[in-house]
Amino acid sequence: MKNIKRLLCQWESPELVAYKLIREWGEAGFIWLDGDGSDLGRWVTLGINPLEQFCSRELGNSKKYSNPFKILRELPQGHWTGWLSYEAASWTEPQNPWQKSSMATLWIASHDPILKFDLQKRELWLEGKDPKRISIMENFLNSTFHQKLSKPDSEAAKQAECKHSIPLESWDWRLTSQEYSERVDEIKEWIANGDIFQANLTTSCQAPLPESMRPIDVYSKLKKYSPAPFAGVIIGDQMAKGEAIISTSPERFLKALPSGEVETRPIKGTRPRDRDPEKDADWAAELICSPKDHAENVMIVDLLRNDLGRVCQPGSINVPHLLVLESYSQVHHLTSVVKGRLNTNKTWVDLLEACWPGGSVTGAPKLRACKRLYELEPTARGPYCGSILNINWDGVLDSNILIRSLMIKESSISAHAGCGIVADSDSQKEAEEMNWKLMPLLNALT
Repeated sequence: MKNIKRLLCQWESPELVAYKLIREWGEAGFIWLDGDGSDLGRWVTLGINPLEQFCSRELGNSKKYSNPFKILRELPQGHWTGWLSYEAASWTEPQNPWQKSSMATLWIASHDPILKFDLQKRELWLEGKDPKRISIMENFLNSTFHQKLSKPDSEAAKQAECKHSIPLESWDWRLTSQEYSERVDEIKEWIANGDIFQANLTTSCQAPLPESMRPIDVYSKLKKYSPAPFAGVIIGDQMAKGEAIISTSPERFLKALPSGEVETRPIKGTRPRDRDPEKDADWAAELICSPKDHAENVMIVDLLRNDLGRVCQPGSINVPHLLVLESYSQVHHLTSVVKGRLNTNKTWVDLLEACWPGGSVTGAPKLRACKRLYELEPTARGPYCGSILNINWDGVLDSNILIRSLMIKESSISAHAGCGIVADSDSQKEAEEMNWKLMPLLNALT
């Protein structure tokens, strides 16, 4: 990392620092890439008061200057963070129909400096290039954290948790369980007729956001209930002001190193956790032994191997981990890992274009599945099933799949969930699985 200054600072928890940053600079343009302390979720990044930002709100039939992938390709060097929506696929696959979301297709901003927290070593680092901005942040940290924490600061998150809630009855569901099951049956009929092999059917619900409840308040409640390695908060600014992403995603979409090494970690297969250790183990065993979930996962692994093959060197693609059980606070998952090496004339943007939208949230064949999902899903997905993107100082891309995530637009908050449907799916059980995924988010906010 050339010309990057790194300063070791006094440790403080990311949550308290986040509240202090917002109190000092306001929430617009704030980013919080969070983790759960595991090897995948070891590092946390905070940024405030962005230097530059870019936004696209259009679908692929609009003017070329709005192309989100063109914007990403032309980003200057720096530390960039933002979101890319599912419907950005309208730019890579314009022959398919796509719904128009009210949220930005792309919002991305650069921050200098940033704060990086090593959760395993309990170290806080200040990183940046601009000496003046680094000095301002260093002085802010010194004046704030080298003093005893005041009670209002140390209890900010607790107060937010007590003060705000969203009752379960205030959520307006787009599809009932019965309607969702009926759509599952439609997909199974298409599969039986050879039209598709798998599709990830999603639905959503929406509620009014309490006036004094900020995105960081929502996330503070959520992270206590459902920590995850690829979680975080992104709050838009300028053309995306009033929009925010709150995520507790356990899934990495794409990671790409400057050396050309790439990785994706698709999740397919879910069971709920149980407080009773014996029942919890039964759920995990059922998932591990499920032919349906195995088929669903392996099909997406094959799809992603094919996507990576469009931009990776021949013979470089491999699957070091297949059908591995990963257990989180609310659910068990089956996860696989696919790796490859980019062709020397390809970049992380080429990789993103080749793989967009993610295979684990669409189906197979991908484009046909997307078309069928367009016919069945009642609303645009927007950032849901898209990604939080992060490009660090030395050009490393890391991104998640925006599942287990909430979207805020002005005074409204929405939550989404979905299930992968294959030939032997049970429509009632798929509706139940959708609830396993969605209800922890809603319960956390009550």
